Amino acid sequence: MTQQEELFSHQDLLAKLHDNLPLSEKLRSLHQVICQDFPFIDRLSISLLDDKTNILKTYTHSTKGSDPLTAYEAPLSAAPSLNQIIECRRPRLVQDLAIFSHGEHEHTKRLANKGYNASYTMPLYQSGTFLGFLFFNSDQSHPFVPEVLRQIDIYGHLIALMVISELTAIRALLSAVRTARNMTHHRDMETGAHIDRTAHYARLIAREIADRHHISDEEIEHIFMFSPLHDIGKIGIPDSILRKPGKLDEEETKVMMTHPEKGGEIIDAILKDSGLGTFGHVDILRNIAVYHHEAIDGSGYPKGLKGNEIPIEARISSVADIFDALTSQRAYKAPWSNEEAFATLERLADTKLDRDCVEAMLKNTDKIIEIQQLFRDEELL
Repeated sequence: MTQQEELFSHQDLLAKLHDNLPLSEKLRSLHQVICQDFPFIDRLSISLLDDKTNILKTYTHSTKGSDPLTAYEAPLSAAPSLNQIIECRRPRLVQDLAIFSHGEHEHTKRLANKGYNASYTMPLYQSGTFLGFLFFNSDQSHPFVPEVLRQIDIYGHLIALMVISELTAIRALLSAVRTARNMTHHRDMETGAHIDRTAHYARLIAREIADRHHISDEEIEHIFMFSPLHDIGKIGIPDSILRKPGKLDEEETKVMMTHPEKGGEIIDAILKDSGLGTFGHVDILRNIAVYHHEAIDGSGYPKGLKGNEIPIEARISSVADIFDALTSQRAYKAPWSNEEAFATLERLADTKLDRDCVEAMLKNTDKIIEIQQLFRDEELL
């Protein structure tokens, strides 16, 4: 071995954590390293809390084989033992999951059916604010002896830092995009409630079609966060056109139709200037901004894409936004009933809108009503 080879003979097992990869891939890489010392750890999984709804939702995992909890959410109140973790601010150790054998909750049954026998659950915090949970699961009973836990805690905090780093980058990006929008004259009637409803409709659709369209939990969460920013390109449209009370003429319409591409340019500029484009799935934001006006039959813009040529996140965002626009009150229109809006979505399916996305809304009318009741608009003056 030469001196050069000797100097660089060691391979960093965690080198992939420095790469520009989705969090799920980094977690899988780290899981492989953990399994070299602890092969009995069969599952790493992260769930995040939606603080506006108090819903705990799956985010990413590195399970050996298929995961029992994907595209899944449940009220935090439906998991008393997890609530106790938050109250104690300490991890929970369950050496034998048989103690939950009579549990009636769906997540308890799914984990039991998968054959897991033990779990170690760490709460995730950022500056004292609770974010979610990190789960270590094993198909063995009583595997988490003190010596193992001491090392697993180190890995757990490393994973927590990875999650916090990604969420911080996403929030910084969202803040930068929103600031760019708010510093212009563009308001376009977008209330905070509209933003929340659009995000939750998009998440509902993404969860419903996740299996068929191979959408991961991580992608679902990013669709949820990015969908409300689909019209960011409108900040580049003159107020004389954007706020015109009457119908746009042909030239004005051409200018208005440039807003998707302007959105892509704005996002690219923010990513370049801020250095925020290093986390996985950033293309979801760009695709939503650029392609949300494409139509299934190819009649949309700016590219005239058809069917599956349109990124699924853009198809989801389009249905979510159109439904909320139809059912929301505006200064120039009264809100449509849900039934009227559903009928319109159905009519547009397979021509303008993706049928799977439309049917996801139609199958979840009760959840749509819950979202509308939770995020109500203040009365327009």
